[in-house]
Order: sequence, then C-alpha cells, then structure tokens
Amino acid sequence: KMIESAIQNIPEHLVYEMVDGKPIYYKGYKEYLTGNKQLEQLMGSSKLQSFLATELIFLIRSFLGIKYFVFSNEIGLQFAKKSWRAADIAVIKKENVGEMDNKYLSTPPEYIIEIDTKADFSEISNPLGYYQEKTQELLNFGVKKIIWIFTDTQKVMIAEKDSKKWEILDWDQEIEFIDNLKINISKILIDNKLA
Repeated sequence: KMIESAIQNIPEHLVYEMVDGKPIYYKGYKEYLTGNKQLEQLMGSSKLQSFLATELIFLIRSFLGIKYFVFSNEIGLQFAKKSWRAADIAVIKKENVGEMDNKYLSTPPEYIIEIDTKADFSEISNPLGYYQEKTQELLNFGVKKIIWIFTDTQKVMIAEKDSKKWEILDWDQEIEFIDNLKINISKILIDNKLA
C-alpha cells in the first residue's frame, strides 16, 4: 500500500509513456522529486540528440515534399485508452492525420526515428527489453519502419513491419529510410565538421 501511495503521488507531468495503464517515467524523475533536478533537465535533449533530430527532419522534409507531415518533439502516439508512446520523429501522410488539434496521433505514422530514450530504467528489470517492447508495439500499431539511433554506442537499429529480422548497424553504414532516401549518421556529422 505504501508503494501504491508513493506512485499515486508522482506528478503526471513526470510520465514519459504509458503502457496498459502502467507509467514509464522520465529518466531522472527521482532526482526531480528530491529537488536535485529541474523538470527541464529531465525533458531536455542533449546537443547531439537535438542536432541529429533537426538535421534528419530537414533532410526528410526536403526529400518527401508536401505529401507528408514530419512531426517531432516527442509526439504522442495513442494506441488505446491508457496506452501511448512518444516519438522523436514521426513521418505520416497528410491525409492520415485528420484534424490538427491538441490530441495525440491515433493513426500510425509510416516511419519513426528515435534518438536514445528519455525513459527511466531504474524499475525496468531488462533495459534492452524496453527498446524491443516499444519497437514491437509500434510495429503492431502499424508503423512500417522504426529506426533507433543510439548516441552512446554509435549504433543504429532498424525494424520493419513485415520483416522478422531487425538489423543493428554502425553509424557509418547507409540506412535506406524511405523511397531511396539514404541516411548516414557519420556523414551528417562529418558534413557539419562534427566528426
């Protein structure tokens, strides 16, 4: 009962994602509760994460033109009543978005790019399981392709809807994103004199 009470006292704005009614909190939420971190420190991205997201958004948007929306800023994806996930970058055909309002996206985007995660792993027994479960949920939701970019290990994981094989590549390998748009993380950094 004491643990349930403590969980109920955690403010809603510290919830990063919700899976079947069970919250996944922002990384560092305990430090926020003890006064050792500010809210912005939990929700903010590093310079590298922000730079990569921005460059990828520009690249994707200029390649795809106006037929698609490219959403960012941890857009919420609503699976069911108490199940939703956040996405760094979501690409969806404009006709599938519906009305532009203050609600989460309830139609699956075609493509998602995730750069690391803001999820707290302190109460998750298998952190690798978080990435696998989230990826599988997104595929089950109807997303065609999910690309995870891991800045610490300089790896990229790619999962596609109708493929039983998920790939893990190095940053310097080319990734086919959509319709012949190829992405190379190392080249983006080198072109901007960051590597």
